[in-house]
Amino acid sequence: MKLRISAGWFPPAMGIMRNRVRGKTAFRLWRRYFVSFVGFAVFGFGQVLAEEFVVGDMRVEGLQRISEGTVFNYLPINVGDRVDDLRIQEAIRTLYEQSLFDDIEMRRDGTTLIVAVRERPSIEDFNIEGNKDIKTEDLMDSLRGVGLARGRTFDRSVLDNVAMFLREQYYDRGKYAVVVDTEVVDRPNNTVRVNINVKEGDRARIRQVNVVGNHTFEDAEVRKGFELDTANWLSWFRQDDRYAKEALSGDLETLRSFYMNRGYADFRVESTQVAISSNKKDIYVTINVHEGERYTISEVKLVGKMVVPEGQLQRLVLAKPGDIFNLNMLTSSAELMSFRLGEEGYANAEIEPVPELDHEKKETAVTFYVDPQSRVYVRRINFRGVDEVDDEVLRREMRQAEGAYLSNRLIDRSKILLQRLPYIEKVEVENSPVPGSPDLVDVDFDLSYRMPGQFSGGLGFSQSQGLILNGSIVHTNFLGSGNRVALQLNSGRFSKLYSLSHTDPYRTINGVSRTVSVNYRDITQFVSAASDFSTTSLGLTLNYGYPISDYQRLSFGVNYQGNELLSSTRSTQQAQDWVLNNGSPFRQTASNGVEFFGTDFTSIELVAGWSFDSRNRSLFATRGSRHQIFASMTGPGSDVEFWTARYNFTKYVPIYGPWALRANAELAIGEALGSTTALPPFKQFFGGGPLTVRGYKESWLGPRDSFARPYGGNVLVASQLELIIPLPDKFASQARASIFYDIGNVFNTGEVAFLDKLGSPVQYKPDFNELKTSVGLAVQWLAPLGLFRFSYAFPLNEFKGNDRFYKDQLERFQFSIGQAF
Repeated sequence: MKLRISAGWFPPAMGIMRNRVRGKTAFRLWRRYFVSFVGFAVFGFGQVLAEEFVVGDMRVEGLQRISEGTVFNYLPINVGDRVDDLRIQEAIRTLYEQSLFDDIEMRRDGTTLIVAVRERPSIEDFNIEGNKDIKTEDLMDSLRGVGLARGRTFDRSVLDNVAMFLREQYYDRGKYAVVVDTEVVDRPNNTVRVNINVKEGDRARIRQVNVVGNHTFEDAEVRKGFELDTANWLSWFRQDDRYAKEALSGDLETLRSFYMNRGYADFRVESTQVAISSNKKDIYVTINVHEGERYTISEVKLVGKMVVPEGQLQRLVLAKPGDIFNLNMLTSSAELMSFRLGEEGYANAEIEPVPELDHEKKETAVTFYVDPQSRVYVRRINFRGVDEVDDEVLRREMRQAEGAYLSNRLIDRSKILLQRLPYIEKVEVENSPVPGSPDLVDVDFDLSYRMPGQFSGGLGFSQSQGLILNGSIVHTNFLGSGNRVALQLNSGRFSKLYSLSHTDPYRTINGVSRTVSVNYRDITQFVSAASDFSTTSLGLTLNYGYPISDYQRLSFGVNYQGNELLSSTRSTQQAQDWVLNNGSPFRQTASNGVEFFGTDFTSIELVAGWSFDSRNRSLFATRGSRHQIFASMTGPGSDVEFWTARYNFTKYVPIYGPWALRANAELAIGEALGSTTALPPFKQFFGGGPLTVRGYKESWLGPRDSFARPYGGNVLVASQLELIIPLPDKFASQARASIFYDIGNVFNTGEVAFLDKLGSPVQYKPDFNELKTSVGLAVQWLAPLGLFRFSYAFPLNEFKGNDRFYKDQLERFQFSIGQAF
C-alpha cells in the first residue's frame, strides 16, 4: 500500500503567517488554505491513515544542495517511531519552517517513509540599481540580515517585503513617486539572480505650510524655527522645501516649545494633515492647534528623597512664583538638579517637573518630583583607541577614581584634561553598566591619537630668517612617557641656534613638573629687520611647576646666561652706547682698521610665574580661558641688572552654535636696575607680524635706531579679537579660520635715546593714540613641520611718514611657521 500526502498547499499559508504578510488578502488566503487542509485531512485521509504504522526506514528524494542529514536533523520522526496523520502533519510543518523547500510530499512504501522535496533556489547574484539617497553598502548590510544575499536560499515573500520596506524608506524622505521593481531570473542548477531597480523620482516640494488656530501670533513668527518651509531663494542650498516625516515631527516639537515657553501651558496640536498632489510632487501641510490661555506660576515645590540639601536644589530652580510659565526654564532647572545629583554619584537620578493647571485662575503649580535612585560606583576605567601612550600617563589625568562613586563633574574634568594633552586629538566618554550590577558602571574613554610632535629638517624659508638650514624634533610623548623632548639645530642668515630641552610634566606623583634646557646662540641680528649687533650666549635653564588646582599652577626657576655682545663703528649708536656702558666692555681693532666694541657679562635670572587655564584643549580650543603672569629679575652674581614682567590672556566665548569669539591680549614691560643703563638688546620686545599686529611688517613697530631699523622697546601692548569660523569636523582638529581685529605697538619709556630723520631727539613713550590697528582673515594649519599661520590684513591707521618721522612698514600677506606644542 502506498500513501501519498502532499503538503504543498499547506505550508504556503504557514509561510504567509511566518513572513507576516499583512492585510485582508493574506487573511483570506490563510483561511482558504486552512479550511482546505482540514477538509482534505479529515475526508481524504481519515480512512487511509486510520491504521498507524511503524517506520522501518526513511528516504529523501529531490535533494540537490541540501544534504540528507540536514533533512533528518529537522525531521521530528525517527526509524522505529509509530506515526499517524497528526505526526505526518507535524513533520511537514516542521520542515517548512526551515524555509528550505517550496514543496514537500510524504509517501509510504511498505514500512519506508519517503520524503520528497523540491528545494528553494539559492541566490546566485543580487544587485540593486538606481538608489542614490540610500547607499548601496547600507542597503546590502540590512538585506543580508533578512536573508537576501549571495549564496542564501531565496524566499519570494522576503523579496516582496524588502520592496515594501524600500518604498517606505523613500516615502520618509519625501520621494512619493518612487518605483521599486523586482526581477527574479532563473539560472542553472536551481539558482536565481535577483535584481532590484529603484526609480527614486523627485522629492516632493512643500507648497504650503498652514498653521490653523493661531490667534495670538502671526504665521511668520510661529513658523520662524521650522525646518520645513516653502520654496525661497536659499532653498537650493538649505533644502528646506523638501518634505520629510522626521522634519515634520521636529517642527511640531518646535511649535509646542514656542507656545510652552511663552506661557501657554495648555497648548496642544489637535491634528496634522499632509496632502500630496496627484503628480506626487507637491506637499501641503496643515497643522491645527489649540493655543489656550497664558498661565503664570503660582507655586514651585520639590518632593521626593533629598540626598543633597534641599536648599541647594532650590537655588537651581530657574522658575519662580509669579513668572510666566516657561517649559524651557522648567526643563533647564531639572537638568541642573540632575547634574548636581550626578556630582554626588546619583547618575541615574530622575527629576520630572509636573505642572498642575488651575484653568479658572490661569495659574499653574509646578512640582519637581526628585527620584535619585541608587548611587552608582565606578568598577573600572578603560582607555581605548591608543596604544602609543603608557596607561599610567593617561590615568594620572583622571580625577574620577575607580571604586569611588560616579561623579559627572569629575568625569567631565578628566575628559578635558585628556583633551588638553598635545598628543590626544579627540576624547569621547561613555558609562557602560555592568551586567547584573545596577549600581556599577565601567567608564570607557575612546581616544583619538594625534601626531605627538613636529619633525623637520633640511632647507626652508621664513620671513623672519630668510633661507634656513635646520633640523628639529619636538616630541610631546617621548617613548610613550608623556615627556616632552625638543632638539633644535638652526643655521640661518641672522642666527645660529642649538638647543635641547626636556620636560617631565609629572616629576612627582602630585603633578610637579620640571623643565631642563641648554642652548647656544650666535646671533648677528635679534630679528631679521634689526641692525648688525653680534651676540654669542650660552644658557642653562631649570624650572619647576607646582599645581595649586586643576586650573592653576605656580612656577619657579632660574636661567643662567653667559653673553658676549659685539658692535662696531658701523653699528647703530644705540648698540654702541649699550656695549660701552654695561658689563665688562672691551675694544678691538680689526686688520682693516674697523674698531669693534664688545662686552662680556653674566646674567642669572630668577623666574616666577602663575597661570590659570580652563581651556577645553590646548590647541584650537573652543571655550575656556587662560591667564599667564611671568616675572623675572636678575639675582646675585649677575653683571647686569634688570627685571621683566609679562601678562598673557586668552578667552574663548561661544556665541552661536559652533561660532565663537577669541580674545587675546599680551602686555610686557622691562627696565634696567642699578647701574645698568637699559635692558639688554636681546631682552627688548618687538611688535608687528603674525603674533602681534598683522598687516604690519614683522618686528617693525616701535622705536627705530640710528639706521632707521627696528630696535625694539621695553613696553609691548598687543591684543587680538577673532571671530572663529566653523570648519567641517574632519578639519576642525587640524585647522582654524578666523576674521580678526588687531591692535598694539611697542614703546620705550626713555631708557634708550633715539633720533628722528633730522637728528633731533624723539621719544616713543606709551601713548594710546599710537596703537596700530588692522583687520583681516587668518588661517592656521597644524602640519608635521609645525603650526602654519597665514593671514591677509588691512592696516587701518598706518602712518605714511613725513620729513621727520619714519613711515610704517606694511606687509598685508604674512605667514610663519611656529611650534604648536
